[in-house]
Amino acid sequence: MTGDRVRVSVWVSVPPQRAFVLFTEHIDEWWQRGRRFRHTPGPRSILRIEPGVGGRLFETWDGSDGQPRVVVTGQVEIWEPPAQLQLRWRNATFSLDEHTTIHVAFRAVGERTEVTVTHSGWAALRSDHPARHGQRAEAFVRRLGQWWGDLLTSLREHQASGTTDA
Repeated sequence: MTGDRVRVSVWVSVPPQRAFVLFTEHIDEWWQRGRRFRHTPGPRSILRIEPGVGGRLFETWDGSDGQPRVVVTGQVEIWEPPAQLQLRWRNATFSLDEHTTIHVAFRAVGERTEVTVTHSGWAALRSDHPARHGQRAEAFVRRLGQWWGDLLTSLREHQASGTTDA
């Protein structure tokens, strides 16, 4: 269905096992900050994925009252290192019964790994859903592809910088 999915790939110069660890264990280091990518502006939040099926994708930060805040945006449905990861994902504007699916595949090609994210399930959301920002399906999917492209570019740049042992 038009507007249901986006697929974005990036190459990283490490084998799949290291790419999987970089994507999952070091997600807070490469996932961009700010309102476009996180629930809190600035450097205050920490993003994590709990390993294994049933694990959470969540963001934590201290609120203005000093109390910890947690926003869960995903749950692990498939955890098969180093080949694949799948998350049931919810935007902050989703109702409890709404979700999309993020599938991440890690494919070895020589000494490098192709990391491919497929984010699907958008057709199940009504056309005027707040997550679509008032955009028609084609424009929304283009914007979502750019969003994932920015994130995966950040993943590749982080890996290339050598700032992690992943």
